[in-house]
Amino acid sequence: MNKSSKVLNSPSVELIERGDESISVKFKNVPREYVNALRRLAISEVPTLAIDDVVMIENSSVVHDEAVAHRLGMIPLHTDLKRFVMPHDCDCKSTLGCSKCRVLLVLDAEAPERTRIVTSGELKSEDEEVKPVSDDIPIISLAPGQKIKFEAYARLGNGKSHAKWQPTSAAIVKDGDNENEAILIIETNQALKPHEVILAASDMLNAKIKNFGHAVHHLEVHQGSKSNETDNKT
Repeated sequence: MNKSSKVLNSPSVELIERGDESISVKFKNVPREYVNALRRLAISEVPTLAIDDVVMIENSSVVHDEAVAHRLGMIPLHTDLKRFVMPHDCDCKSTLGCSKCRVLLVLDAEAPERTRIVTSGELKSEDEEVKPVSDDIPIISLAPGQKIKFEAYARLGNGKSHAKWQPTSAAIVKDGDNENEAILIIETNQALKPHEVILAASDMLNAKIKNFGHAVHHLEVHQGSKSNETDNKT
């Protein structure tokens, strides 16, 4: 046996701390590469809902439509991964989407007499469960007489496509107190609960490992068939 290789004991997972926005989990006798894979998946592949398309009906403010759309996209939305699917996986096969792959949010606001700030709490969602994580996120400032009205469509996406779909605000792996220990710390933007992020990342990692195993097995079978063909020819 290579002197640098180590035999790990039975792996274990321990919950260290859990809050509304963060979670800390200790992995013991688990290769650090696997823990880091969970971290990377949490950042880049665990999906959330975010506003991806805005139909501006009226905007008499000084802020361009594109800037408003960008601000809307960065508002975290409560997400239920069991209820929604990625647009390209939806049965509707429609660019407009359906109730399984998109949610409509609307806003109709004005400033009749004095300047005011329009906030995320004024967004009205067709789905009671899909709404901004906070009502106090500023969207735009309207001067007296100015109006804004639009339709916004939220869809599932992931962080590797755009940062607005990242469920994490921070994700790090650090050493534990003892050898063969690693601690994964996840902080979220509250679109998903912290434990939901880790569980979703774990499911994705398991699926990737299974797909890798199937690919290797297929390669072995293919190579074995080629060897038999060669033997038969000789």
